Amino acid sequence: MKEEKKYTPINGYLMIFVALLMILLPIPLIIMMKLFILIIFVVLGIFSLLGFFIVNPNMSVVLILFGEYKGTVLSNGFFWANPFFTKRKISLRARNIDSVPIKVNDHVGNPIMIGIVLVWRVQDTFKAAFDVDDYVSFVEIQSEAAIRKLAGDYPYDNFEDEKAEITLRSGGDTVNEMLENALNERLDIAGIEVMEARISHLAYAQEIAQAMLRRQQATAIVAARFKIVEGAVSMVKLALDELKASEIIDMDEEKKAAMVSNLMVVLCSDKDASPIVNAGTLHH
Repeated sequence: MKEEKKYTPINGYLMIFVALLMILLPIPLIIMMKLFILIIFVVLGIFSLLGFFIVNPNMSVVLILFGEYKGTVLSNGFFWANPFFTKRKISLRARNIDSVPIKVNDHVGNPIMIGIVLVWRVQDTFKAAFDVDDYVSFVEIQSEAAIRKLAGDYPYDNFEDEKAEITLRSGGDTVNEMLENALNERLDIAGIEVMEARISHLAYAQEIAQAMLRRQQATAIVAARFKIVEGAVSMVKLALDELKASEIIDMDEEKKAAMVSNLMVVLCSDKDASPIVNAGTLHH
């Protein structure tokens, strides 16, 4: 299998001087001395003009001679090469893909919308030019395939798969690193280097988004209630201990139970308590 090789062309400024000599110098001799054989030099000089080309910064030119790869010009400047060379320009600049979110199924089968941002560039011009038909289209198609593979390997979250250590929503850098590695493996055949890959859009598909939102809200409410009850129990215990230590009032078990019940209602209620003043005894 061939690999990229560097080709060093001739300086273009030198060759343009030679080409002008080949074109202009024979003309007076042809006119004055009738040396029509010198027309060959004029034709060759004109034909040599086809060999000039320019390589801009972060660009390259792949040279092919009758189907045979001769090399890649990676230097910048004005150059000349064999006019019979086919010259194919390939950009070495970083390119950016902000993919449109696509609908896929996660590891547990939930439909989700996911999109990525991909930064890539050509690293091997031979592979990009000859190992794939269209390397730009190849990157786009393989990126979508990598997204689908990643989404199928991990759940969106751990609501349905509580044992999942890595999820798409909370995986963060770990998931992005896996995505980048997967893209590097897929795009290596085209000589593409993945500079950065990360998830830019992640959400449940529209048909289940509302149901999942209510589920997340319910989970958050349960978690909040758990913390409230845990705090309320601690406060009630503290109140009973302080009353007992201060000997402000001596309560039997029934009175303690009533006090605990009232405090728990006040502390755990989602609304402000309305106090009622008892003007009689504690038992009326």
